[in-house]
Amino acid sequence: MLPGPRAVRLLPLLLCLLLAGCGGRPPADTAEPGIRRAVADWARTVPAPLAAVPLDGWAYEVASVRRDGARAVVRAQLRYRLTGYDAAPDGSARELGLAEDGGTWRVRSDRPAPGAPAQLWDQGPVSVVRGQHALVLGGAGQGEDTLRAVAAEADRAVPAASAAWPRPWAGRVVVLVPGSLERMAQLLGRPADTYRGLGAVTTGRVGSGPAPADRVVVNPEGYAGLGAEGRRIVLTHEVTHVATRAATSATTPLWLSEGFADWAAYRGTATTPAQAAPALARAVRRDGPPGELPDAADFAFGGDPEALARAYEGAWLACRAIADRWGGAALVDLYGRAGREPLDAALREGLGTDRAGLTETWREAVRVGLR
Repeated sequence: MLPGPRAVRLLPLLLCLLLAGCGGRPPADTAEPGIRRAVADWARTVPAPLAAVPLDGWAYEVASVRRDGARAVVRAQLRYRLTGYDAAPDGSARELGLAEDGGTWRVRSDRPAPGAPAQLWDQGPVSVVRGQHALVLGGAGQGEDTLRAVAAEADRAVPAASAAWPRPWAGRVVVLVPGSLERMAQLLGRPADTYRGLGAVTTGRVGSGPAPADRVVVNPEGYAGLGAEGRRIVLTHEVTHVATRAATSATTPLWLSEGFADWAAYRGTATTPAQAAPALARAVRRDGPPGELPDAADFAFGGDPEALARAYEGAWLACRAIADRWGGAALVDLYGRAGREPLDAALREGLGTDRAGLTETWREAVRVGLR
């Protein structure tokens, strides 16, 4: 039923009463300019733990302000670049606590927003070691000797990745070395067991838009347990992910992205399939070659480590088989195509084959290489 004239005249009065009176106390957000000014002032003060880190464009994009008297909580997105390394800003969701003193707002705390991963400086002072191609940032508790050794290995990994991926990329890498496995997990926002036994991982988004600010994050426990050859393979694998990031998209199969990174790491070495694929070799001796290439679910961390190893080993052998039969340039071309179009089209146009033909080529390589 539509309201009559009298009801219409009463609506503004009722709304004013419900809102605690028209012309009453000012809304709570009148302090926002001062709060936002305090956040902007805070952005001009680089956190003490980052004093040695080359930073550019450090700024907070305020998303929300919640005030309670003389205190306020601000949710914001921190944006910054590492000078000379980041083609696009890195990001971090933050929660800033502010207090008003004598009419002036000041930031009193700056921490990760609820549910957001920590940043390296949240864990203590950050140490910096520069290599020829790498910037290595060490978390609290990491010694300079360790960081220099990681920088030297990263300096070797960058040219190796460039040789495997001859297409344009930055040719430099940022490596984070937190103080422990638990602190690594805090940086990545997942349980520590997810990364137990791994040497390193790479962060970064795939898809269109500016190249993301990739980070290679070292698991200090897993990395320390590797020999010299293992450390070389791990870092070359992760750096190759950085090199190929712009060509990687949601359409790129995981077996291709992970297998290509291992192909880059192992190429030019005398490592045999039996040496590099022991888990898959055991399965082949028991059950024969697998029927299908690994799918995305096979690469999930935190599950059966033997199954995960088989997925990586099978992916490497698939890329190795492509390079052996069609050539390394064809493998690079396939990778680029697979990031732009469905795999079926990429295989047809790049290799002149289909999934069944590729699978049979791979199964034969597995059968011969792991017998």
